[in-house]
Amino acid sequence: MFDLRPVGYVIGLLVAVLGLTMVLPLVADLVEGRGHWPVFVECAILTTLGGGFMALSCQNRKSRGLTIRQTFVLTTAVWIALPLFGALPFWLGAPELRFVDAYFEAMSGMTTTGSTVMTGLESQPAGVLLWRGILQWLGGIGIIVVAMVFLPELRVGGMQVFRAEAFDTQGKILPRATAIAAQISVAYAGLTAACFLTYYILGMGLFDSLVHSLTTLSTGGFANSDASFGAFAGPIEYAASVFMMLAALPFVRYVQIINGSAKPLLKDTQVWVFLATIGVFVVVTTLVLTTIFPHHWEQSFREALFNITSIITGTGYASADYMLWGSFPIAMFFFIGLIGGCAGSTTCSIKVFRYQILFSAIRVQLSKVHSPSGVFTTRFQGRPVDDDVIGSVMSFFVFFVVSIGLLAVALGMTGLDFITSLSGAATALANIGPGLGSIIGPAGNFASLNDTAKWLLIAGMLVGRLELMVVFVLLTVQFWRD
Repeated sequence: MFDLRPVGYVIGLLVAVLGLTMVLPLVADLVEGRGHWPVFVECAILTTLGGGFMALSCQNRKSRGLTIRQTFVLTTAVWIALPLFGALPFWLGAPELRFVDAYFEAMSGMTTTGSTVMTGLESQPAGVLLWRGILQWLGGIGIIVVAMVFLPELRVGGMQVFRAEAFDTQGKILPRATAIAAQISVAYAGLTAACFLTYYILGMGLFDSLVHSLTTLSTGGFANSDASFGAFAGPIEYAASVFMMLAALPFVRYVQIINGSAKPLLKDTQVWVFLATIGVFVVVTTLVLTTIFPHHWEQSFREALFNITSIITGTGYASADYMLWGSFPIAMFFFIGLIGGCAGSTTCSIKVFRYQILFSAIRVQLSKVHSPSGVFTTRFQGRPVDDDVIGSVMSFFVFFVVSIGLLAVALGMTGLDFITSLSGAATALANIGPGLGSIIGPAGNFASLNDTAKWLLIAGMLVGRLELMVVFVLLTVQFWRD
């Protein structure tokens, strides 16, 4: 019989830790002095005790390792349970959101999507704004651990190609995850601190610097203003662009740098393809914008760099309403959101390495057409790619496109227009944040959507953040058979 107690033990511990982190927004509310701190006291007690009791009830079945089936269940269950408790301050607190809205906000935070149903952010309590940032920061480091430890072990979407680089777990997933998380935390916290200091030096307020550094390094995109990053337009956009790019690089490379080796980063083709892709789109968009806004070269370049970096990394900040830039930039923004950053980063979407493997496989097939007797090999990072990796990558592409189509149709059936449905499906599954159109575009939010659409988008954010297959496999009968 399938034993869920080891899964419950880990989830209980993580929920308890989440409850402890609620002390930070509690302190922020106390300092602000608006009297909202009791909500975080209640939520911290409920969350910590709830997680603690769950861990204690499952303690007699805790394990040094998890089976593959338990790992699939754990990976999905964590991203359902943590947003559930993370939603409590939004539901019981100052925003007084309905449960669906509170869960939407928390799921968007933990999955680092950045879509929001909250308005009037400037008037929200400091604790609520900080809690949104903390949720995204925790979700960012959490997904790095999942990408480096769990997904290669589970052979999801071609991630097994990184199994050696992610420190082979040798069947002992849980203990190794703890060791890797400790190393990642150093790099993640260090970059966050550097981002915070940079923002503060460049003129952003102390509290805004703190929250935005959390949501920048997590590539989450929650902001403290309805205008998103547009409230800080200027040279600070260059700094934000740099840190979004740094967050989109493989964190295993930072761990290697800490251990004294920078060569792997410099030789990583993912990194160079990712940076080159941003460069090409920035140049093209800058040229387009200068035809619309003549004599504004620096502003055109800055806004192109910031907004393209934000969307391609899935951060979701917006410093301008790019819906006003014309049809070509709008179409481009839709497609670049489906690229994503590097594997093992805080970014989301399809990821650069899958495109590299896809194009290499296409090149091999084209070579075989004109030279049937030739021997050609699909390669990644200069190494041959196994057929099971190629099959996993191709399956991921198919699942991703089909999932967007099905989710868009489902959203359309709730009464949403075509642009809102299609871009909403894409932004949820790719964990980008803003969609397209007047409703959920960079100048709007998701507050006005109906409840059914919000639940569909919540499911889309969860599925997209966990690379689709992790969730879909739980829906198969074969998975649950002994």
